[in-house]
Amino acid sequence: MNALTSKLLGGKQGLIGLVILSAIIFIALPLGLDLFRLGLVGKYLTYAFVAVSLVLLWGYGGILSLGQGIFFGLGGYCMAMFLKLEASDPVSTKIQTTPGIPDFMDWNQLTEIPWFWVPFQSLTLTILAVLIVPALFAYIIGYAMFKRRVGGVYFAIITQAIALILTILIVGQQGFTGGVNGITDLKTMLGWDIRDDSSKYILYYVNGLLLIGTILVCRYIITSKFGMLLLAMRDKEERVRFSGYDVSNFKIFIFCVAALISAIGGAMFTLQVGFMSPSFIGIVPSIEMVIFAAVGGRMSLIGAIYGALLVNFGRTMFSETYPELWLFLMGGLFIAVVMFFPNGLAGLYEKYAKKYRLAERMQKIFSSGKPAKADAEATPTKTTGAKA
Repeated sequence: MNALTSKLLGGKQGLIGLVILSAIIFIALPLGLDLFRLGLVGKYLTYAFVAVSLVLLWGYGGILSLGQGIFFGLGGYCMAMFLKLEASDPVSTKIQTTPGIPDFMDWNQLTEIPWFWVPFQSLTLTILAVLIVPALFAYIIGYAMFKRRVGGVYFAIITQAIALILTILIVGQQGFTGGVNGITDLKTMLGWDIRDDSSKYILYYVNGLLLIGTILVCRYIITSKFGMLLLAMRDKEERVRFSGYDVSNFKIFIFCVAALISAIGGAMFTLQVGFMSPSFIGIVPSIEMVIFAAVGGRMSLIGAIYGALLVNFGRTMFSETYPELWLFLMGGLFIAVVMFFPNGLAGLYEKYAKKYRLAERMQKIFSSGKPAKADAEATPTKTTGAKA
């Protein structure tokens, strides 16, 4: 049990990093920020799920997806559909032409709930859909691409194109999806008001716990035999294939896992923010999600979370101060990281932490180790010589 725990936490250094991150999320930020800013941090932490998924997919698997917003959005829309149906009870919608259906359906002359909306009347089925629908969609994409050995830049471009197509589809089907405005005016979950102050605190902490749990699951995957095969595939794919492994199946699996993690973030985003729109699915948000992982360090699960927090804090500050320039600043940040800090914040930490640990170890050796041992050895030798 102790060995398993140490493996999950990444040893002493990993445990310290996780404790520090937990203290920041659960203690420092809630105590130091007002509710509005804490709500922003909660939103940023939902993006961190996608950044963590990209560490698995891109950092360890070598598969760059520029369409993770697809799965973030699918998870968010699944949760939004449940919340919207609960908010569209006959009493609340009695002024509509057809009471009991979402308002945007009524505006588009629909007279009943579409068949694919019906399962989302149940919270249990909704949670299952949040997990299954994005993973199934990822399986279809992955099977079509990886079985034909499509990878590298071609896969990245295709995922980008799929994100654009899905955005256009959602915007075009306004009567079923809410169109460009998305699904808004979400109020309660099983009668629990998700808009009041206490609910926002609860959702923030639930989001943080889910994120820490996700890190542990990802850590287990990385330290398993499958994780070693991921690294081998990233570096020498053909050698792994010639060793008898089906590389395409491994890629499909990790792509589905990354999609599932992103979808959990999307569902929590909907709960915390209170709406979901196609603007979180397209090309721009998907590229921003890659920036989160790149800034934090694409080989570090904890670094990806810091990257998501820092980039989004910077974006908020830049957009408030320089509303017309913040996109250029974001692009410049990404270029700077790729050129000068390819391993992100985690790489910088490793570089300087190793130097510090090495200097500390050498100081201990020279100050208390070898000299003391030498003195101890010198004394008996001298005494023996005197007796002789």
